[in-house]
Amino acid sequence: MKTRKIPMRKDLLTNEMRPKKELVRIVLNKEGELSVDANGKLPGRGAYVSLLPEVIEQAKKNQVIEKALKTKVSADFYEELFNYVEHKKARVELFGDNH
Repeated sequence: MKTRKIPMRKDLLTNEMRPKKELVRIVLNKEGELSVDANGKLPGRGAYVSLLPEVIEQAKKNQVIEKALKTKVSADFYEELFNYVEHKKARVELFGDNH
């Protein structure tokens, strides 16, 4: 049986190439609004970040997302991103990789 190619993306926070499933996409749309793109299909400038809460905290401290997307990032967005990452991490622990 033919093996499927795993899509790889570069993690904005750690600069490592990782499987797309292990990352979450954040999007800056035309109106300048940032959002977490759970499905990976929203229009706009996207960047992939790690699903590790400690990496998100480090990125907030070093303003990595602000520099990469050239926009201001509110504390509310970091809170939303952190909550999403925590939720996703809990799902992986409960159900495994496929959900």
